[in-house]
Amino acid sequence: MNSIKEAFREDSPYKSFFLSMLLCALGYGVYKGVIDNFFAESVQMSEFDRGVTEFFRELPGLLLVFVLAALHTFSTERLYKLGAIVALVGMALISVAPATRVWAILATFVYSFGDHVQIGMRSALSLQYAKPDRGGLALGKQNAINQIGNLCGFLVVIVAFAFLFDGKPYKQFFALATVLMLASALVALKMKGQSAPDKSGERFYFRKKYSKYYILEIFYGARKQVFFTFGPYVLVLFYGASATHISVLYAVSAVVCYLASPIVGRLIDKIGYKPIMIADTLILVVVCFFYGFAHRIFPMRVAFAVCCVNYVLDSVISLASMATNVYVQELSETKEEIKKTVSTGLSVNHLVTVLVALFGGWIWKTLGIETLFITSAVLGLCNSACAATVETRAKLRARREA
Repeated sequence: MNSIKEAFREDSPYKSFFLSMLLCALGYGVYKGVIDNFFAESVQMSEFDRGVTEFFRELPGLLLVFVLAALHTFSTERLYKLGAIVALVGMALISVAPATRVWAILATFVYSFGDHVQIGMRSALSLQYAKPDRGGLALGKQNAINQIGNLCGFLVVIVAFAFLFDGKPYKQFFALATVLMLASALVALKMKGQSAPDKSGERFYFRKKYSKYYILEIFYGARKQVFFTFGPYVLVLFYGASATHISVLYAVSAVVCYLASPIVGRLIDKIGYKPIMIADTLILVVVCFFYGFAHRIFPMRVAFAVCCVNYVLDSVISLASMATNVYVQELSETKEEIKKTVSTGLSVNHLVTVLVALFGGWIWKTLGIETLFITSAVLGLCNSACAATVETRAKLRARREA
């Protein structure tokens, strides 16, 4: 608790914000723990079908810039609340809709719309509520809260399959996730906003000084999408992992990321965002190699274990994405500018994400998982090359003071 107080201003509503995030993350953990097996076993989705579903799941991220343009007078807190309500509706739809491709895609799209609105606002609110020069730590704490909530959700799935259910009770899990999303939305609605709404009249926000940030978001979105979508699906379809296996993997990943998030946040504040951004994707090359080629090097059981370890490692290095938000904070002159830029970056991120989601399944099906993860490694190297050209915090501050 003391470290949380160290990161956030006392006059900010960070406590209710964190409680809302925790409940939402708990619901997401329950949902995420079974969704891949639900798609594979109940909806009977192939590799390509999964890519199409992911295209529509990521589409709201691309549309986010237009949503925020339409709602440009809303404060950050108000947008966060709106996202909570839409995510709740989507999760409720998933819990009651028939297990068909069309309904699964539609329900996932609605849930994802609310989730993407919240993703952009979570980072913006964390930076707005942070104390001076504590942006990295604030984002680390935010990520840790999400990880602990996800962990609890995964544990619910593990315990339920171990002691309560025998079969595929996926709808019951989605119903539980809906209840948790409802609680999250109710807490969010009680948040007392401190950020002022945008009065500039600008509906779209692009600035030349953020051009490298936009490029970084494109590369990060592409490489992230490969692991987020196809990492678990490789384990389910290629290695035959059950929902319990996947939930245990997610739980381990959540514990490791919970412990690592504040450390990464402190490193960003201490050594700067640039070294973290570069190191992130250099490590990714090793991760992608073993994920794509483990089955050609090791026996299948060993290869499965190697892929699980690499999935956890990818989750840890993905925490370095916090560094780009701290970079934005350093470039920004106002809190409103942070919100606009982070949200715009999220949409830019999804320009390529939706394409990776759509064609990733095709690449896997026609060219193999080796090609899929080689592509992710190449995108990671491009990300590092771009990060190497970013100005450090010291140079930005010196230029601003000159």
